[in-house]
Amino acid sequence: MLTPDNGALTGNLHRTKTSPESLALAIDILRQKFGERLQTSAAVREQHGNTLQWVANEPPDAVVFAASHEEVSEIVRVCMEHRVPMIPFGTGSSLEGHVNAPFGGISIDTSQMNAILAVNVEDLDCVVQPGVTRKQLNEHLRDFGVYFPIDPGADASLGGMVATRASGTNAVRYGTMLENVRALKVITPGGLEFVTARRAKKSSAGYDLTRLFVGSEGTLGVVTEITLKLQGIPEAVASGICPFPSVKAACDAVILAIQTGLGVSRIELLDALQVKACNAYSRLTLPETPMLFVEFQGTEAGVAELSDRFAEIAAESGGGPYEWATKTEDRNRLWQARHDAYWAAMALRPGCKCISTDVCVPISRLADCLEETQADLAATGLTGPIVGHVGDGNFHVLLVIDMTSDDEVASGKAFYHRLVERALSMGGTCTGEHGVGQGKRAFLQEELGADALEVMRAIKEAIDPLNIMNPGKITG
Repeated sequence: MLTPDNGALTGNLHRTKTSPESLALAIDILRQKFGERLQTSAAVREQHGNTLQWVANEPPDAVVFAASHEEVSEIVRVCMEHRVPMIPFGTGSSLEGHVNAPFGGISIDTSQMNAILAVNVEDLDCVVQPGVTRKQLNEHLRDFGVYFPIDPGADASLGGMVATRASGTNAVRYGTMLENVRALKVITPGGLEFVTARRAKKSSAGYDLTRLFVGSEGTLGVVTEITLKLQGIPEAVASGICPFPSVKAACDAVILAIQTGLGVSRIELLDALQVKACNAYSRLTLPETPMLFVEFQGTEAGVAELSDRFAEIAAESGGGPYEWATKTEDRNRLWQARHDAYWAAMALRPGCKCISTDVCVPISRLADCLEETQADLAATGLTGPIVGHVGDGNFHVLLVIDMTSDDEVASGKAFYHRLVERALSMGGTCTGEHGVGQGKRAFLQEELGADALEVMRAIKEAIDPLNIMNPGKITG
């Protein structure tokens, strides 16, 4: 049985205690070097302890705005010498308390490291600093005829997307950050500086350090440079909507489309409540019933053929009519509404907080998991519209909770844990894309087993023996 205590799995990692004198000295040394780029005001510190989960805001003692690899190296050196915790920070859009500072320390803000260093069109890759955001990158790439497809919705920094192994609406076709990062430049808490790989498309040279750091959530080092895979901008794109009589019918259509190799680029599920919320927030007039948002990419003839075939599949599952559009403005409006689902859900109950869950199950169990989850929501009376990247079995319940009501908060947490237990019982995971951070540490042993967790702790201790690099996350 899972426990709601997020601190239950802190493990055996020892944590170096930072004396107030050492902390003050480190801050003073960094202030002399960085001047006004070191901030200790309460507002700035609280912003860098941002969390969108149950976990309370835990701000760092200071924030340093780094502008280069060399400056990050200097910050790491000072923090290491004085045993001060370090927390890498991108845009603060992560959801699981990744940037909180439960033991205080220095937040290393990389937002000023926002240079696009190289675009290699022939090789379909680019090299960027971690503070570059995905929208900034794609605006820069537009004139080259290429783009970066991973789209988590928020305009997150690419360094943060690497840290959390982010994905999003395009994952069904292009995968996650795990499949789209070729190489990283990293600084470890012990002061080691290295690249994890070269730009070649494949290599059998040693351990896969790139994949070790992708998804490590800033617990093993600071990423200062990223080499990313790119894609050519397709000739044609068609997006559409298709209503269904039930969530199960929509899932059946998704499974059939995936199994027949339809080549879908995005396929997103919204339940009836989420459609209602999007209609109100984004000023749409969609039928308020379970619905799929679908997108195909390719040639003009190809996307037309794929759209017609999907319409047939939807009809076989009881859905339709499938309405599709190719105009950029129409497609953008549709996907902007999908990306605004979080804010639309929150608007259902003004003044409440939205807690986003993140389970993922094998696609064959998706309908079962969704139907049981909807029944659970109905029984508890909680407000929780559902959206999902259903092409890969990942969905989010957007719990809209009155945080001033102890009973509602307790009910929401109990539901949250039942949802994770349900997903794990179906061969799934507690997090498809948001990461572990502080919020999901209690679930790791149940999901992976005690021995797997010990291996993770051994890796952490080998690279960060002082436990000063983003401590209190993942393994403790």
